[in-house]
Amino acid sequence: MVTFLPGRPGRLADVPSFDRAIGGAESNVACALAAFGHTARWISRVGADGFGDHLVERIAGYGVDVGAVRRDPARPTGVYFRTAGDRGTGAHEVAYYRAGSAASAMSVTDVDLTAARAARVLHLTGITAALSAECRTLLHTLTAPAPGRPLVSFDVNYRPGLWADEEGPRLLLDLARRADIVFVGADEARDAWGLHGARAIVRALPEPDVVVVKQGKAGATAFHRNTDGLEDADGTATPVRAPQLDVVAHVGAGDAFAAGFLSATLRDLPLKTRLRHGHLFAAAALVTPADLAPPPARDHADRLAALGDDAWGRLRLGPGWTQAEQAHEEANTP
Repeated sequence: MVTFLPGRPGRLADVPSFDRAIGGAESNVACALAAFGHTARWISRVGADGFGDHLVERIAGYGVDVGAVRRDPARPTGVYFRTAGDRGTGAHEVAYYRAGSAASAMSVTDVDLTAARAARVLHLTGITAALSAECRTLLHTLTAPAPGRPLVSFDVNYRPGLWADEEGPRLLLDLARRADIVFVGADEARDAWGLHGARAIVRALPEPDVVVVKQGKAGATAFHRNTDGLEDADGTATPVRAPQLDVVAHVGAGDAFAAGFLSATLRDLPLKTRLRHGHLFAAAALVTPADLAPPPARDHADRLAALGDDAWGRLRLGPGWTQAEQAHEEANTP
């Protein structure tokens, strides 16, 4: 979607102007991965309009392959407006305009399924499932067991306002159980499924190899199931605290976390390091007002992820921390 960010704080009714940006759960993940040096492809549909041009050009600018994005001459590109407040506050407002959008018309007949299945990792989210019945069928098709299926990553991304009926939580649980890697916030699991605590969540998802439970400021815990047998039936639990942050806005942090974790997964890094990379990517997003923020440089992220536990626990990051490292390195280059 095209995102409109307010020029100043206040109610949507009071904000006189907005700045245009890009947003969208899956495209955010693709952009962050490409900016970090991975090969990433975004598959979607946008309108044959100026907003569609803007989305495709901006996402391609991050290095993402947009060759499988299709243009819909009959439906518009989705847009949304939001206030400057954080999503977790009562003052935060979001206005979505994507009913009947090009993306909502995605189906098994007009999406390049071969391209979607050609990757090492296929990342999907519950937001796409909420767009239409056709989108839900598409996600069920892509998550169906099949020879050569890529590793399927699923971010629950439960947004109550996007679901017109009570079937949403059940459908999201079904999709999560068909995935290999699942990302879910503890608050999402409580609101959608009535589950309290990481152990209850992982017990409700017995099929995925890895379940990552995000716990806000407390960090995240990954549960990994080993087919060779486990001392703990829930899986090996790996908790990692989040670094201390000077937060600007929470929007986009979940997508960034997924990108960081998947980046480290693609590099076959240990589970603890995957979680740290998730936190670092999220930290890059949390200290900027936009939905999408470039991740830290790979060398910088690797150095921080390799810190000892005590040093990691003392780590504090604020606005500009990724650029500050780059400037420091350039200043010390002969």
